[in-house]
Amino acid sequence: MSEKILVCVAWPYANGPLHLGQIAGAYLPADIFARYQRLIGNEVLMVSGSDQHGTPITVRAEQEGRKPQDVVDQFHNNFLESWPQIGISFDIFTNTGTENHTRTAHEIFLKLLQEDSIYKGSMTLLYCPTDRRFLPDRYVEGKCPYCGFDGARGDQCDNCGRPLNAIELLEPRCRIDGTTPELRESEHYFLRLSALNDRLRDWASEQEHWRKNVYNFTLGLLNEGLHDRAITRDIDWGVSVPVSGFEDKRIYVWFEAVIGYLSATKEWGQRNGKPKLWREFWEKPDAKSYYFIGKDNIAFHTVIWPAMLMAYGGLDLPTDVPANQYLTMSGAKASTSRNWAVWLNDYLSRYDPDPLRYYLSANMPETSDADFTWAEFVRRNNDELLATWGNLLHRVLTFTNRHFDGRVPAPTKPMPADDQILAQAEETLQVVGEHIALCHFRAGIDAAMALAREANRYLEENAPWRSINEDKERTGTVLHTALSVINVLKVAFYPYLPFTSQQAHAYLGYGVPLQESGWSAVKPESGQSLREPQPLFKKLEAEVVEEEERRLGV
Repeated sequence: MSEKILVCVAWPYANGPLHLGQIAGAYLPADIFARYQRLIGNEVLMVSGSDQHGTPITVRAEQEGRKPQDVVDQFHNNFLESWPQIGISFDIFTNTGTENHTRTAHEIFLKLLQEDSIYKGSMTLLYCPTDRRFLPDRYVEGKCPYCGFDGARGDQCDNCGRPLNAIELLEPRCRIDGTTPELRESEHYFLRLSALNDRLRDWASEQEHWRKNVYNFTLGLLNEGLHDRAITRDIDWGVSVPVSGFEDKRIYVWFEAVIGYLSATKEWGQRNGKPKLWREFWEKPDAKSYYFIGKDNIAFHTVIWPAMLMAYGGLDLPTDVPANQYLTMSGAKASTSRNWAVWLNDYLSRYDPDPLRYYLSANMPETSDADFTWAEFVRRNNDELLATWGNLLHRVLTFTNRHFDGRVPAPTKPMPADDQILAQAEETLQVVGEHIALCHFRAGIDAAMALAREANRYLEENAPWRSINEDKERTGTVLHTALSVINVLKVAFYPYLPFTSQQAHAYLGYGVPLQESGWSAVKPESGQSLREPQPLFKKLEAEVVEEEERRLGV
């Protein structure tokens, strides 16, 4: 029986192009997971959108003398162009500037206000006397009071991951002009997190299937005890506050952005002419929801968003939050604001998508930070994708086309070695699926590549190029076996390498798209027509490393 799977993916700030750290951190793992779930027959909805109200957008707009909406439009359109090029298969990618999102955010706000989970109060904020305004979180930097990191933001420390209030920062400074801000009072609405602490802790303590770092970090916050947190701010960019007297304030982006998962699902239903269809993914106890994010967003998805859902009532809590660690670039954290990254659209202007998807999958920062280097990218492309998987498919298909009239030969002389590799292929497909279902993506692609290496070893040991003139029937059996393993590999690789796996599927003579074939180890039919293959992957020369390293940070 199929399941309903909601795949929620982090909303990127529309303040710059996408970089590889973002792809490895959230978007690629979400896509691998969604593609697999669709292949096994589950009903999958993968949602996300551009976060257009984050203060990084207003910071960039002020620095460039532009309107925030102009910045948003530029990079939202850039995202929409990039997703299909890299193969990220969203069912809907929207933005937080829609009327639907504002309406949904207002509904959540007013319901929580009615339930007394939101209350009005006064708070001390940082005020810049030079700019004559209260400073939003991202306009403030300083030292983290917990780990001492100098460069912590007014909402969070990227070094230790703790959520912060700007007034907690030590030695705070205005990011715009470096002025030391003053403390002033301002009236705002607060989320009553303290009242939900025990309920959240009871729920979170049961999520033992979460990744260890996610589980421990979340329980650590809850054991320390949550403090109420302001959900409005003094700024004129964002979702309006739906109460009188707050016309010059906006709902805090961290509060309304997570509501985007719900509003995007509603918008998807509306686009499909079924405005109540969202309920199937949010109000059914057997529906499952997975949140793919980076480690800097754990608290918002395992504490704050669940708190909001609990306070609202009737909506499903997250099933899993498989947060990834950072992908660094030559040892430093990727950063849009600091222009230190390998930009996705820049990469795609010179290289194919699947080699990048492979490298990021095999090097995915699931349990610790991972480093991207061009030397390792070139090595994996040439030694693993090209020499192992691509070469296996090309030489088997080319040889079969040449000696068996372009058709799959019948297996007439099976031997134990054939049964052994076929059994290993079926087992590998099951193992890869289990790894993906548990969000162990690196282990999954390692298992698939191990099968490709074993298939090459089988081919070398049985040497059809030698037996073709002595025993054509045995040669046909070896080739049928190899084609059967390739047929499994194209399925196992598909969630990771959708473009080249579809090519392999077509070379094997199938007319329907691979995603319609299911997650199964089906042997090709004897006599099935094959197509003349082209290489799946291109060799990258050593000069690529030096060329690309010169571009980093420019």
